[in-house]
Amino acid sequence: MGEASYILGTGETHWSAVKIILKYLKRTKDMFLIYGSEELILEGYSDASFQSDDDDAKSQSSFVFKLNGGAVAWKSSKQATTVDFTVEAEYISASEVAKEAVWMKNYIQELGVVPSIVEPIVIFCDNNGVIAQAKELRSHHRSTHILRRYHRLREMVSRGDVRID
Repeated sequence: MGEASYILGTGETHWSAVKIILKYLKRTKDMFLIYGSEELILEGYSDASFQSDDDDAKSQSSFVFKLNGGAVAWKSSKQATTVDFTVEAEYISASEVAKEAVWMKNYIQELGVVPSIVEPIVIFCDNNGVIAQAKELRSHHRSTHILRRYHRLREMVSRGDVRID
């Protein structure tokens, strides 16, 4: 069923759900989350599952970001390309997480939040091969199979935007 036909097919059940949501929002309008600290600490966690889709053998990337210990962003998505090695799937995931980390850091700085994020954002990765590849400034035979666009991770590490552990 398309979105338009779903919207046209709204019924009493939908209106009941909307009323419940509106009552909840009215009841909780004065509530908020506090991520307090003397400084802002943004941490990213990256992971990938190798060729987890049985139909097309594509891997799954996932991440979560924590700001002062509280989760603020997360995502899980199928990778756009099929890879041959676990390290490649993990590297792609880490590269995407690093891009998201830089965007989040820039966004926080543009908001003028004080204190702002000064240190490189730490991205935790559970694959030693990815950590070594990210810190290596030149390519060699072990990384020839990784698409070039994902080597932005190396640039972000060398600039000090992110640190991968």
